[in-house]
Amino acid sequence: MSKRLLLGIVIVLVITNIATLIYWNKSESTIIDNKENGPVINKKKPVASVNGQDIFYEDWMRQLRLNNGESQLKSMVDQELIRQLAEEKDLDISEKVIQKEISMLTAAEGIMKKEELQRAEKLWREKLVYRYQLQLLLTEGVKIPEDQLQRYYEEYGDQYNFSASMQLSHIIVEDLSTAKKVIRDLEADADFGLLAREYSLDEETRDKKGYLGYIYTNSQFFPEGYKEIALQMDDHSYSEPFATEEGVAIIYLHRYLPEITFTYEEIKKYMKSEIAMQETNQTLSADPLWKEAEIHWLYE
Repeated sequence: MSKRLLLGIVIVLVITNIATLIYWNKSESTIIDNKENGPVINKKKPVASVNGQDIFYEDWMRQLRLNNGESQLKSMVDQELIRQLAEEKDLDISEKVIQKEISMLTAAEGIMKKEELQRAEKLWREKLVYRYQLQLLLTEGVKIPEDQLQRYYEEYGDQYNFSASMQLSHIIVEDLSTAKKVIRDLEADADFGLLAREYSLDEETRDKKGYLGYIYTNSQFFPEGYKEIALQMDDHSYSEPFATEEGVAIIYLHRYLPEITFTYEEIKKYMKSEIAMQETNQTLSADPLWKEAEIHWLYE
């Protein structure tokens, strides 16, 4: 091998090593997260500053480890264990069951932007799948007689269903002329809630930006005439003005949640696991399942 070729190889190796060091240094100094998981964090720069006093990434991480390290690591171990056991035993959770739970959680929330709701639904879904899989695993060997399950379903089956509901806001004005002015403002991209504060005659909802909340469509408290109009609307849209006993109304449909009902066979295994949890006085903890796996962790 010639000296010139050998020198060339040495130079290439040196440059490659330098580039690698630069890459790893950069990787170690910065954690890049997307918007869904959080901000971009540079380990070498302060994560906060209070009157000129900096708080650095390592200090932050040290406090997290000291205060939450064990519980957070245990939670991660639990989740991985349940995922593995559920996959091994083919414990798929019905999408219909998950969607019903998400509908109930959604109905308990206030107004959420589309992006906020998507993030929330993703988190809810992960927790719900984990909860149901854990419950099924904990009660796997518990026997519940078929006639007991049938009686339970006949008595309590409705509690597993979800009634259709609508998340609504409204603006009540005195006459059609005022309503048309509100519509023109909405067409110019004015905020519905701010217009409700400015124009609405409904004292109960005006300070809440016209917000009525989630209302079950079969509820006796559903405002007369609203349901028929809202059923023809898309989510995140407003209606044309229409006459009511209180005045001229414009409604905004934030979201429609459809009805979800279950047959006995659809809900049977989930119902059985709930009854089994009660009869065996178990708590929803993965601890009893640790003995089924080879687990090593820092806090042993």
